[in-house]
Amino acid sequence: MAILYQAEDVKFPPMKRRNITNWIKTVANSYQKKTGDIAFIFCSDKKILEINNQYLQHDYYTDIITFDYSEEDIISGDIFISVDTVKSNAGKFGTDYNTELNRIIIHGILHLCGINDKAPGEREQMTECENKALELLKE
Repeated sequence: MAILYQAEDVKFPPMKRRNITNWIKTVANSYQKKTGDIAFIFCSDKKILEINNQYLQHDYYTDIITFDYSEEDIISGDIFISVDTVKSNAGKFGTDYNTELNRIIIHGILHLCGINDKAPGEREQMTECENKALELLKE
């Protein structure tokens, strides 16, 4: 059981992997979940658009796509993050790149923990959960 980080067609984003891994485990534990195999794949807008088209039949850019392979209380999955969109969102939301990247990383983990953001009211709950999780991050 491991949390892996890789970059595909982009420069690897600056991050303290050990701290991020410990943070992810802490957040998962707060939802009574354990971490299984989780892969973070940092990629370009071009790559995430390909994935969105191929697997979800969506023809638009996004910051994150989470494939959930969780079973019972063990969260597992592949999480694709477009560093291009994270950068543009950081500017749009008036936050720094690292904060936005951490928000998107934990957004994927929260999806694996069962938090959704599509139905009415769910987006606000997701944002609240992201904010609580960000408070737990020790950099």
